[in-house]
Amino acid sequence: MMADMIHVKTYDAPEYDIREILRYAGCGKAEAEELPLLKDCLAELDGKLSYKVCWRYFLIRRLENGLDLSFAGTDSADLGRNLAGCEGVVVFAATIGLGIDRLIAKYGRISPSKSFLFQAVGAERIESLCDCFCAEIQKQAAEQGRFIKPRFSPGYGDLPLGMQESIFRVLECPGKIGLSLNKSLLMSPSKSVTALIGITEKNTGHSPGKCDSCDNEGCAFRG
Repeated sequence: MMADMIHVKTYDAPEYDIREILRYAGCGKAEAEELPLLKDCLAELDGKLSYKVCWRYFLIRRLENGLDLSFAGTDSADLGRNLAGCEGVVVFAATIGLGIDRLIAKYGRISPSKSFLFQAVGAERIESLCDCFCAEIQKQAAEQGRFIKPRFSPGYGDLPLGMQESIFRVLECPGKIGLSLNKSLLMSPSKSVTALIGITEKNTGHSPGKCDSCDNEGCAFRG
């Protein structure tokens, strides 16, 4: 049984984490020769990203050999452990748009080092967006005496990448946030993430699929 509607939100740009960008680029520290080129990349990227997330809340039913997530079934042992004790799950897709893909492709031909840095920036940007979203879900859960589990993505552990197809279907990703999936299960824009966030309950009288105490129209638990 599907417990919730699809929510969509566009976020403001999270603050850049330069150390994380350099980590993704394989740099152990912010060495002087790398920072000027990175600053050029960030300046060129200004205004070219769009931080979008769509999500939906589903109830979980435990089966003898796996999980019924309402929108899909799975026998993934790793996801089962991640969702232990959860009565519901938030399924989400996030993307920062095609702007960074265009710059990666452009500089792949004329400046490989700059293209490589754009790859690192893109990785930091999508992770920062996911962190912002998870923090919001954690806040909503806390308001109801609930807690969240770490996000878990298709392709991680023994959860098949094919779960992407079910996620795209129930979230209507192409129409909601402009995110598409090809036959090889690769996403476009490339700097995008799909994942599941388990929700655990502790001493709350609220129905898992409905928030009776929250005025936030974007609440993941609002029916």
